[in-house]
Amino acid sequence: MIEIKVPELAESITEGTVASWLKQPGDHVEKGEAIVELETDKVNIEVPADESGTLDEQLAAEGDTVQVGQVIARLSSGTGGGTAVATKTKTEVATETAPAPAETKVEAVGEAKKVERREEHVASPGKGPIATPAARKLAREKGIDLSAIQTNDPIGRINVHDVTSHESKPAPTPQAPKAPAAAPQPAASGKDEERIKMTRRRQTIANRLVEVQQTAAMLTTFNEIDMSAVMALRKRRQEKFIKDNDVKLGFMSFFTKAAVAALKRMPYLNAEIQGNEIVLKKYYDIGIAVSAPDGLVVPVVREADRKNFGEIEKDILHLADKARNNKLGLSDLTGGTFTITNGGVFGSLLSTPILNGPQVAILGMHSIQLRPIAIDAETMENRPMMYVALSYDHRIVDGREAVTFLKHIKDMIEDPEQLLFEA
Repeated sequence: MIEIKVPELAESITEGTVASWLKQPGDHVEKGEAIVELETDKVNIEVPADESGTLDEQLAAEGDTVQVGQVIARLSSGTGGGTAVATKTKTEVATETAPAPAETKVEAVGEAKKVERREEHVASPGKGPIATPAARKLAREKGIDLSAIQTNDPIGRINVHDVTSHESKPAPTPQAPKAPAAAPQPAASGKDEERIKMTRRRQTIANRLVEVQQTAAMLTTFNEIDMSAVMALRKRRQEKFIKDNDVKLGFMSFFTKAAVAALKRMPYLNAEIQGNEIVLKKYYDIGIAVSAPDGLVVPVVREADRKNFGEIEKDILHLADKARNNKLGLSDLTGGTFTITNGGVFGSLLSTPILNGPQVAILGMHSIQLRPIAIDAETMENRPMMYVALSYDHRIVDGREAVTFLKHIKDMIEDPEQLLFEA
């Protein structure tokens, strides 16, 4: 019997959710073929078979939370139907139909086991609250009644964190028994509603955004950029750029190069806080926010300071394609030092981007609009203008540094020739 275990996912990831089973009991599986897809806080991972065989049983249902190292499936070695063939070889004198009852019994036992496991993970109303196996085990060890534990899980499932949080609370003072609470009733208006369970990634995004706002002293400063020079340069060089690099020259490469140059001048924006220390990063791995089907992700362009415009554009295109097809790996998402997000692709005129912790700064781009600009005291012109925003952690970045940083970005985009010398 071959056990399929949850592999090591990443240093900071200890559990995942069974997103979908790619193979069902009885299916033959080749070595290296994916059996199950796991959803983690950052990416989806396919777990392959270490050896060829037949999938005998699934030890976790879709939607269950599983821990690293946990056995989630078992394979029998050999090709599909190997058990039945072996039985027949040893009892050649038996009739051809003899193995049928045995096979039926094995299948029935397998189904019974799967039903038992499913009932363990999804309790019926009469069997008490819903809880993960790990939470049930911990509650038993601590002597805690699961029905007394409160949880913030969207479907009411109790996890290990809920148990430990409940244990740390002071014991409530005894109170007179109260009448049982009435079951939730549908809205009197009869309005149609739908409840959708949040995916693990959406829950992680929500928790991290709230955590950043609660821990960082976040502030945002703004400026606006005249995009005339960059747009004229793109128009002049686009055809040759595509021919040389097989990718279009976009705005993102200009802002990436400008951000690197500005970070070199203002190093505290390319840092993070660890305890009571500030870690200044001497490398420039720029995260590019991308909207994916399951939520916002931030893949990283590595060593952006050492790449030319063509290489940056190719990296961004490649990472965005992987994000939209759910093919990003953990290595694509970790280790960024600064982030750029472009709400302008959706038509946003102005926003205050939220920090991508543990980073201490994020640059927000927005849509380009023609606006009347005073060229001098007597002349007005319509110019393509973009608002830019810089959110930063005021714990280590002062207002002077933030405003100066954004001014450097503005100057380099309005005079892109500076990028030849600065970046």
